[in-house]
Order: sequence, then C-alpha cells, then structure tokens
Amino acid sequence: MRGESGFTYIWMLFAVALTGIVIAGAGQIWQTEARREKEVELMFVGEQFRRAIGSYYENSPGMPKRYPDSLEKLLADDRFPVIKRHLRKIYFDPVTGVAQWGLIRQPGMGIIGVHSLSTRKPFKRANFQERYATFAEAVSYQDWKFIYLPGEAGGFSPQSESQPQPQADPPSQPHSQPWNEPGRDLQPRTQPEQPPFPVSPDPIG
Repeated sequence: MRGESGFTYIWMLFAVALTGIVIAGAGQIWQTEARREKEVELMFVGEQFRRAIGSYYENSPGMPKRYPDSLEKLLADDRFPVIKRHLRKIYFDPVTGVAQWGLIRQPGMGIIGVHSLSTRKPFKRANFQERYATFAEAVSYQDWKFIYLPGEAGGFSPQSESQPQPQADPPSQPHSQPWNEPGRDLQPRTQPEQPPFPVSPDPIG
C-alpha cells in the first residue's frame, strides 16, 4: 500500500508540474500574439497621425506652408473661417496605453511626426511598407517614427483627402464574338437578319 501511495504521489507531482509548464507556454503565446496585435494597431494609428499632419501642411493658407504646433491643432484647425478637422481624435498609443506621444519637430516649422514612447523591442522585423523600411532596424518602438515629408513617394494628396475622386471609366474590353461557321462573314452583325419567310402579325386577341 505504501508503495502504491508513493507512486500516486509522485504521479500527482508530475501532473501538476506538467500542467504548470503547459499553462506557462500558453500564457507566453498569448502575450506574444497580444504584442503583435498592438503592433498592427500602432502602425494604423501612426499612419493616421502622419496623414493628418500632411493634411494640415498641404492645406495651409498662403505661403510658406506650416506644420501644426500641437496635436490638438489637428482636431480643430482655426486657420480658416470654418474650423477644419484633420484627425478624428488623439489616439491612445496601443503599446503604452496612454494618449501621450513623442513629438518630432522641425525648427521653426512645427510637428512633422510622432512616435511611441515605449522602450520595448518590437517583434516585427520585416515586411514593412517602403516608407517604413527603416522600422526593420528599430531598437525600440521609439524608432517607429511616423513622419510626413512633402513630396515623398506615396505621400499625402490634398485633393484625394478633401473630396472623393471621380472614378475613371474602365478600359474598354474587346467584345467577344461567337465563332462563325466557315464561309460566314467575320464582321459583327449590326442589323438583325430577316427571316427567310414572311411572318404574319400576331392576331389581336
């Protein structure tokens, strides 16, 4: 009996240890997936800020064009008779969980971009858009800098942001023609063929 009890006790300890390892592994996987989702959110939010800054700059009345001197100016641009909104809201940083951002300023011009204040190392190391190719070498999320520069490839287009663009007519497609029997004219018919015999009009019922 004592031998069986000892064996059962050892088996229970092994089962508890194995369960702990499984739970720890599942927790690590969950944390990794959660971090990856936050990275996706950070890319989206950062792009919203970049586009809003581009809208503020490109819609500047007069010359020289200027960047906003605060993020709040993106919510209420008072340079016009009617206040213009370039951003829906000041987004939270998905990584830090607070609506506080590092601001990238150009002296004498204003805020040209934003970045996260998190010092954590990103998981994502590849498959970035060309504009964000340098993110692959980031040491922390602070290196993910979302900057608007005038004239950059794929940059902001004021016209496309302010009003919808008319859709271009789809390219004309060649009309498919049925195969013709040998000896038949290959040109498409423009008039319906007349029947080989007269057709009486339908009687009035």
